[in-house]
Amino acid sequence: MSSRKLVAAIACRNNGSRLYGKPLQNLDVIKQITILDNITACLKSLQIVDEIVLGISMGSDNLAFEEYAKKNDIAYIFGDEKDVLSRLISCGEKVGATDILRITSESPFLYFDEVYKLWEHYIDAQLDALFMDEIIDGCGFEIISLIALKKSHEKGEDRHRSELCSLYIRENKDDFNIEKVYPPKELIRKDLRLTVDNPEDLVVCRAVYQHFKDFAPKIPLLEVVQYLDLHPNLKELIFPFAEAGYATMNK
Repeated sequence: MSSRKLVAAIACRNNGSRLYGKPLQNLDVIKQITILDNITACLKSLQIVDEIVLGISMGSDNLAFEEYAKKNDIAYIFGDEKDVLSRLISCGEKVGATDILRITSESPFLYFDEVYKLWEHYIDAQLDALFMDEIIDGCGFEIISLIALKKSHEKGEDRHRSELCSLYIRENKDDFNIEKVYPPKELIRKDLRLTVDNPEDLVVCRAVYQHFKDFAPKIPLLEVVQYLDLHPNLKELIFPFAEAGYATMNK
């Protein structure tokens, strides 16, 4: 175990047509706790995560992430906006990672419950990649070896180097030792999403955070689902985007 180094790599950029600066949007407006704040605080609480690195897209719009990294003593790199895969690789190389924990910068509520168990399984089974699939959009994660990411970049096409960083591995599963794992059935919900891509998503994530802020940064996802089921007005806001996001994550 000690010879492995698991690094959480977070690709960051500010520009977005539907909602600008998604990772730096506030979950708690009064205390100015951002989406990225909750993500990094949760990751720092996980003992198996050796380090966090921000993979920042080039461009003056994204200098706020450099400031964020310096302020919070987090490592960072700058890289190509479209080649997200190369940024993940650079994140790993920056700090000597053997493996990357891949999560997204606009998804504040990670399903952290099984990360420890799955990291041990990943190592014991000598996997190249482990995917938490079928979960509510925004709450999953991927563990991928740096070697597998480099192979993906070398052999893949532009579409494999986009934000769909694991696409080459998923499409060429015979070339890698991979495993897909699934959450409890309560978290397999096509009608829900907890990732911020639209103003409506932000409204819902803020409501969730306010209700569960005493648990922050490790907000219990099973209880979040129960809360949303009791608040159909919130579910209605995100339902139009939920099916599309779910299909993208799990194709």
